[in-house]
Order: sequence, then C-alpha cells, then structure tokens
Amino acid sequence: MSRVRIPGQSGRGHLAMLLFSALVAGSFSLGSMAANEIAPAALNAARFVLAAAVLGAVAASTGGLTRAAFAAPWRYLILGGLLAVYFVTMFEGLKTAPPVSAAAVFTLTPLMAAGFGWLLEGQVMTTRIAVALAIGALGALWVIFRADWSAFRAFEIGRGEMIFFGGCAAHAAYTPMVPRLNRGESPLVFAFGTLVAAAFVIGLPGARDILETDWAALPRIVWITLIYVAIVASSITFFLLQFAALRLPASKVMAYTYLVPSWVIGWEVALGQPLPKALVAVGLALTVLALVLLLEARKL
Repeated sequence: MSRVRIPGQSGRGHLAMLLFSALVAGSFSLGSMAANEIAPAALNAARFVLAAAVLGAVAASTGGLTRAAFAAPWRYLILGGLLAVYFVTMFEGLKTAPPVSAAAVFTLTPLMAAGFGWLLEGQVMTTRIAVALAIGALGALWVIFRADWSAFRAFEIGRGEMIFFGGCAAHAAYTPMVPRLNRGESPLVFAFGTLVAAAFVIGLPGARDILETDWAALPRIVWITLIYVAIVASSITFFLLQFAALRLPASKVMAYTYLVPSWVIGWEVALGQPLPKALVAVGLALTVLALVLLLEARKL
C-alpha cells in the first residue's frame, strides 16, 4: 500500500500542528465541564454529524466531493473507527480525570505511534528519538501522578486516565494510517469521509444513549462544548491533522501532542481554574524538551 506525502511544505505542516495543539487543548478543558452532563456516545455522535455537515458543505462548494474520492470506503471506516474510540474514551475519562492529567495521557501518544510505526512500516527509532520519547513519557507520567512521588512509585493511575489511555492508542494508530490510506484525496475531502464514518461507527452502538438524551434540557455548557468540539476540535483540527500528516513524518506530527498539557493550563486559567502545583511544571518542562528533541531529529 503506497503512502502519499507532499514534499517541500514541512513549514506549513509545523504551523498546522502548532495550531492543532492549541485547539485540541480546549476540548480537554471544556470537555471536563460537560462530561458528566451527557453520555459520551451521544455527545460525540452529535459532534461528528455537525462537523461532517460543515466540512461537507465546504467540500461540496469547492467541487471536491467526487465519486472517485469515496473509492474503497473501508478506508474511512478504519480511520473513523479509530477516531470514534479516541473521542468516546476521552469524554468518558474526563468524568473523573482532571483536564491537565488527561492531556498528559495524550502526550504518551508519540511513544505508542512509534510502536505502530514499527509494526506497520518497520520504522526503527534512532537513539535521539528513543531518548526524546522516554523523556516525554517520564514528564507525562509525572503530571498524571500529580507530582506525587509516592503515587508515582506505586504506579497508581486513576480510572479516567486508564480509560483514556486506550483511546490514545487508537489515536496513535490513526496518524500513520492517514498517509497510508490516502489515495491523493485532498485533506478536506479525506477529513469529511472520516467524520462521516466516525458518526456512523458511534451512532449505531450509541443509538440508545442518543435517543434517551433530553437535548432540550441540556445545560448551556454542553452546547458550548458540543459546538466547540464539532467545529473547532473536529472540523478544523481534523483538517489540520490530515494537512500536516501529508507533509510531515508521523513522529513529527505526533511530537506536537507534547504541547497540549501546557496549552490546557492556559485554557484552565482563562476559564477561572487555579494553577496546578509548581512541581507539575517539572513534568511539563520534560514534555516540551521531548518536543524540541523530536523536531530537531534528522532521521525520522
């Protein structure tokens, strides 16, 4: 299976992922405020339908929705299924996991992506990449354990973090699969097909939750979160992720996940939440260091 990648546009790919990390961070902060007000399946089915409608309208206006773009629809089902697992477990995990802690779990994605790269494509890590991933994982764990050394040594991980970890594994497989399954479709059209598939994958098993949800009585924060995750954290970020995945190696794309916990703290402060304790900053510094090492690695 051939891979599609656009050469000479790495700078645009980096800018796309910088914006991606900032926008994704907002879904952690807003998601934690709405997670206990609506079933994850209902929220995510609605967000994917709305996001697909927005991207579909844009794609249709540009003439990109051709029959050829939807050849081999099983490709979209694979990608949509991976995203469905990721987002449902994210909101399920945010019922109990603090936003910064959940974002730290997300930073374990590059390590898992490296493993999928080895399984799917036989990619071998350089020493520099291995060191960077180890540093990033250590920093992530430090934040996940709330800078509590006793909890760190006992490896006491919360239920929410464990649930979201499974979703992050699905996300890690998603990124290298984009260029592997893309057959020349534009990022806009490819993202639209993925969103439609994700809505289908969530909608079938989640039909009962969708029907039992009293949509008219939902708190305002749920609607704010739904609009944000549908328009910003789905339509826009999916486009950015696929745009970058066609211009950068998977390891560099996933490296930007290390910025998400820092962005989450900014979101939390903006929403009136207190800063985490100072020792957590040590873990955040390690994740940023891992980002720098991964981006400077020559052979990925």
